[in-house]
Amino acid sequence: MWSLSTTDRVDERAPIGVFDSGLGGLTVLSELMRVLPHERFVFLGDSARCPYGPRHPEEVRSFVLEIGAHLAQLGCKMIVIACNTATAAGLADAQRAFDVPVVGVVEPGARAAVHMTRSRRVGVIATEGTIAQGAYERAIAHLDAGIQVFSQAAPEFVRIAEARFAGDGSVAAEEDQRWAQQYLAPLVQRQVDTLVLGCTHYPLIADLIAEQMGEDVTLVSSAEETAREVRAILERRGDVAGPDAPLELEMLVTGDDAQKFALSARGLLGVEAPVAQVRLAAQLHEGEGCS
Repeated sequence: MWSLSTTDRVDERAPIGVFDSGLGGLTVLSELMRVLPHERFVFLGDSARCPYGPRHPEEVRSFVLEIGAHLAQLGCKMIVIACNTATAAGLADAQRAFDVPVVGVVEPGARAAVHMTRSRRVGVIATEGTIAQGAYERAIAHLDAGIQVFSQAAPEFVRIAEARFAGDGSVAAEEDQRWAQQYLAPLVQRQVDTLVLGCTHYPLIADLIAEQMGEDVTLVSSAEETAREVRAILERRGDVAGPDAPLELEMLVTGDDAQKFALSARGLLGVEAPVAQVRLAAQLHEGEGCS
């Protein structure tokens, strides 16, 4: 277990570490900042190795442990895995490896879907990795075994979301509409009334998804539930920052896209934040990710 020495033990002003493979985790960070407006946050976007979805779970697990160790070295009092694929592949191992709480996004999203569905027919769209591991099916069945879950991998949605916020594309593009129809038509046919956006990139194109699903289908993002869980854990531990403390944000990226992340943070979070590039010890394919 990664452990802090007594002299290095963090206080309530220690940062909360949040990470994802790319921009999608900013949707979770935004909600965390809303419900915890006096905290310090460190966000790490592993853009050099984005996307995680097509990678083998063991490889993603190694990324989770590597990034978790980096955030632990920075003295984070909590780590939030703001990526569904990484949560499915590495949450349990990370919780065993680090002596600070580690929270993922799958269980909060599943819990929200269970609470919202009326017909007990829930759709899940996610990356190939999340779908292949059956993460949401297990999480939802644990909460309500009577709910039917229909899953669909939608890997191109990651590209579409990244392109939108890099200024390289539009959700109104004809090609994007075709992808949305291909992915979502089977779920419409299954008559789901609740759709879990099982990748943190997907809320960035919620309007494209909602247009295909129709107004009677509720879209579920795990961001709100995850933020509530993080706040509850901090409150129980007595680690919530004081009401007079200012919100602080530092952003790190592993790729060569610091400027893009700075612009996206301003657009999505409404704040200016410094962005620095970091090179992780075992980083692979540097510069070949979502840029």
